[in-house]
Parts: sequence; C-alpha cells; structure tokens
Amino acid sequence: MRSGYRLGRRFGWLWAAYGTSALGTWLAFGAFPLIALQVLHASPAEVAALSAVGAAAGAAVAVPLGPWVEFRRKRPVLIATDLVRCAALLTVAAAFALGVLTFVQLLLVSVVVAASDIVFRAASGAYLKSLLPPEDLLVANARFESTAWTATVVGPPLGGAVTGLLGPVATVVADAVSHLLSALGIRATGGHEAPPGRRAAPRMRAGDLLDGWRYVLADATLRPLLLHTALFNGLVTAASPLLAVLLLGRLGVAPWQYGLAFAAPSVGGLVGARLARPLVTRFGQHRVLVTAGTLRTLWPVGLAFPGPGTGGLLLVAGVEAGLILCCGVFNPVCATYRLERTATGRVARTLTAWTVTVRATTALLTAVWGVLGGLLGLRTAIGLAGVLLLATPLLLPRRDHCLKVETGTGHRLT
Repeated sequence: MRSGYRLGRRFGWLWAAYGTSALGTWLAFGAFPLIALQVLHASPAEVAALSAVGAAAGAAVAVPLGPWVEFRRKRPVLIATDLVRCAALLTVAAAFALGVLTFVQLLLVSVVVAASDIVFRAASGAYLKSLLPPEDLLVANARFESTAWTATVVGPPLGGAVTGLLGPVATVVADAVSHLLSALGIRATGGHEAPPGRRAAPRMRAGDLLDGWRYVLADATLRPLLLHTALFNGLVTAASPLLAVLLLGRLGVAPWQYGLAFAAPSVGGLVGARLARPLVTRFGQHRVLVTAGTLRTLWPVGLAFPGPGTGGLLLVAGVEAGLILCCGVFNPVCATYRLERTATGRVARTLTAWTVTVRATTALLTAVWGVLGGLLGLRTAIGLAGVLLLATPLLLPRRDHCLKVETGTGHRLT
C-alpha cells in the first residue's frame, strides 16, 4: 500500500456526502417511534411493528432493485436514492404541519427509506470500487468507518437536544436536508463513470433476483463470511432491547446514564478504524479479518452480568468499548475484503443480497429473542446470545483463497 493517502477530490466529495447523511441519520435516530408515541399516540405493538415491518418490507422491496442497479451507472443511482429519501422524509414533516399525519404514512415512509438505504449501499460499494485502485480501498473504508462512529457519538445527543427544543419532527427535517446535501456532494464528484456491463437477457427474469445470493454462496470465502456477519449482527442486535429493559427497568438506570454508557464507548470505533490499515500492513488482511472477527465475539456475554449502580454501568461501558474497538477494526477490513473478492460486474447484486440477508436475519433473531426474554428471563436470554456468539468465529474463512477475477463473459479465472 502506498504511504500517501490523498485519495483525490472525487473521493473527498463522496466522503463528505457520506458523513453528512450519516450525521443526519443519527440526529433522527429513534425519531419515528417518538413521533408514533407522542404525536400519533400509537400502542407499543404499533411502535414495534413500525421498526420491524418497515425494515423487513424495505428489504423485500430492495431485492429486485439490486440486479437493476448493477446495469446502471452508479452515481445517478446514488443521487436518486438520496433525493427519494429526502422527499419521503419531508412528506412526514409536511403532513405533521398540516395535521394529517397517520401511522400508515409513517410505516410507508420507513419502507421507502429502508429500501433506498439498501440500494444506496449497494450502489456506493460498486461506485467506490470503480473510483479507487484496489490498494486504496482499505484506507477509504477505514475513513467511512471512522465517520460512521463519529456520527454515532455526536448525532444522538444533538438529536436529543433538538427533540427537546423543537420536537422529533425537527430531526426528521434535518435528516431530509442531510440527504439533499449528500446528493449535491455526490453530484460534485464529477468525472467520467464507465458504462456498466450489458445484461445477457433483454429483460430481467425471476431468476436474476437470486444472482447475488448465488454468487456469494458459490464463493468459498464470501459464503462463510456472510453467515458469520448475519449471525453476529443478528445476535448482538437481538440482545439490545432486552439489555435496555434490564438496565432502565430492573436496575433503575437513568436514561442519560444509559445513553452515556453506549455513546462514550463508540470512541473505540474511531480507534479501531485508525488501527485497521497499520494492522493489515503488518500482519496481513486475512489474519486481521479472522483475529478481529474472533475477538469481537468475546465481549457480549458480559452484558448478562451488570449489577446495580456505577459498577454495573462501568461493566456495560467496558464491554461495549471492547466490542466496538474490535468492530472498528473488523468492519473496514471486511468491507475491503468483500469488494476485492467480488467481480466488478457483480458488486451491486452481491451487496444487495448481503444487506438483505443481514437485515432479515437481524429482524428474525430480534423477534425470537423477544420471546426468549419472556420465557427464560432477561439475563438468561442475553447470556444465551453471548454464548452463541462465541461459536460464530467458526464461520470465518479459515484460508486466504486466491482472489478471482471474472471476465465479461462470466468465466472465472484464478
């Protein structure tokens, strides 16, 4: 890898656009449930459905869009998905101002935003791969990772302050504006984008919807990596609502203390992202991928044991710090590894399949752990998720297979 890390003006605009939209997203974190509760007086079941059904339906809508994106120029797709998210979010603010906002509208907007987010992720990965040489991908992904964790630290407190002053709809407007600014930033990247490959068949067939999954499942390293990622994300997320009930309900932790216990450790993500490149340079990409992927599974089981008072909060913060530090190293290395393993003409379909799988698994496991929390108790269910996570490193790729290159005709060369 080169010692100089100026990635050029075009990447600079893309990075700025990513940071702007990430900050807007975290500013509005939790805004829809708050609007449903405070403005529409929705029931707890409706609030839960807003999160679960919106995400699941959004993933379903995004499935046919992956193959479509593959054969389109990616920059216009990125701009369009940003503008769609902006427009959808602004309809919430407009309906609220006119006094006609409904729960159904919130649900529909959440579906549109979720689907657009998946399409944006797929197109952005393909665009990044076309924008930079392979040796710069890790640096770029590490910068995205650092930016994501910065937005995680800064966004929710700012969003909470804005919500306290102006209400949750104000953060939705801020999120909409952030997507508009992101679209302008992506447009400013300029330059020439190579035309995408042509589809073999004139029209998309039903079988084309599964191309991304077929490609991943046929690859000896992407297949186990996807299974590991889906199970890891799903189990960690599934335990989160139970942990919130344990801390805020059973242990009587104040909401500000709860927020601080999770926000402060996010600094570890910044540190981990900064360490990713030096570690890969010294130890190699595959070794760092497997080591960081293994280490991040060791922490969550500790979340089953917090006690009351400061000691319990410190335990949670310490576990989260270790977990997030390891994720900060793993995530950019994994994103780079995945891009390098995926042929240029397959990136959008592969990333769509990847994101849909992870989100569907997360939704399923969250629902299952909600039931287990009631049957087994909060601590037992949280501990069970932590124990199962200890087995997920077995799914990490054991060997660093030679990278394969796919020709335009679809034949694979190793």
